[in-house]
Amino acid sequence: QVILQESGGGLAQAGGSLRLSCAASGSTFRLFAMGWFRQVPGKEREFLVGTWWTGGDNSFADSVKGRFTLSKDNAKNIKYLQLNSLKPEDTGVYYCAAMTSAGIITQDTAYAAWGQGTQVTVSS
Repeated sequence: QVILQESGGGLAQAGGSLRLSCAASGSTFRLFAMGWFRQVPGKEREFLVGTWWTGGDNSFADSVKGRFTLSKDNAKNIKYLQLNSLKPEDTGVYYCAAMTSAGIITQDTAYAAWGQGTQVTVSS
């Protein structure tokens, strides 16, 4: 079982930045990929970023491409999502998720484990 612990988030002004982190523990040898999703009340969960655990091209949604970036600390099994040039429409609950078998990185149904979510609020 993979366990994900998120941290970061909070309140930012438009144009500002925040950093989210997602620490994986447990059966991390099972990890294929990690994804980040955003949930806004009344809307479906939205794919933002996907990264293959052992390397390879990352996938970014058009809505965040060029503004959000990924980094990692392999020794600690932590992935970081840097949110830059924030917009009010970036407001929502952000979730990291772990894929433990082959799947489509942009689809939330492909992920087996989810973090607890962290709120990001961007004021105009």
